[in-house]
Amino acid sequence: MNTQNLHSMTAPVSPSGGFGRGPIVPYVPGLDGLRALAVIAVIVYHANKQWLGGGFLGVEVFFVISGYLITLLLIAERERTGSVSFGQFWFRRARRLLPALFIMLIALITYVAFFERDYLGTLRGDVIAGVSYVANWFQIWTGSSYTSSAEFAPLRHLWSLAVEEQFYIVWPVLMFVLLRRVRGRAIAIFGGI
Repeated sequence: MNTQNLHSMTAPVSPSGGFGRGPIVPYVPGLDGLRALAVIAVIVYHANKQWLGGGFLGVEVFFVISGYLITLLLIAERERTGSVSFGQFWFRRARRLLPALFIMLIALITYVAFFERDYLGTLRGDVIAGVSYVANWFQIWTGSSYTSSAEFAPLRHLWSLAVEEQFYIVWPVLMFVLLRRVRGRAIAIFGGI
C-alpha cells in the first residue's frame, strides 16, 4: 500500500455530506465492512435462525458503531467550536433517518390499505410509535413479543431504531455535561466506555 492510499483512508471527511458543515471526523473504511457483516448476519438470522443463531447480534454491532461515531462527532464539534449544538446535531440525525422511515411507512400503509385491510386500524399505534421513536416502549406496553411470528407486525423491527434515537437524545446531553467538567484523557476513557 502506498502512502497516498494510506492518506486517503485516514483523511478527514465531513459527515454532513461534504458541504463543509458539521464537525470533521476521520473516515474509517473498516467500519463500512463491519456494518456490511452485521447486515448480512441479521438478514441470515431472519431468513433462518438455524443458519446463524447469533445473527441478531448484528444489531448490537450497529449500536456500538453508532455510539463510537456519535461520540467522535460530539467531541470533534466541541473541540472545533467550543460547544455542541444540540439543535444541529438532532437536525442532522433527523435529516439522515426520517426520509427513509417515512418512505417505508408510506409504502407499508399503502400495502396494508390494499392487501391487508383488516390490520389497518391496529397499525395506527405502531406507526405513531415508530415516527415518535418510542416503538420499543410501545411494544413493551402492548405486550408484543419481538420473536413472535404468529401475528402481523410489520413494524416490530422499529424497536432498534427507537433505541438508537433515544440514545441520540440522551448521549449528547450527557457528553455536554462531561465535556464541561472533564478534561483530557478522562474524556477519552469515558467516551470509550
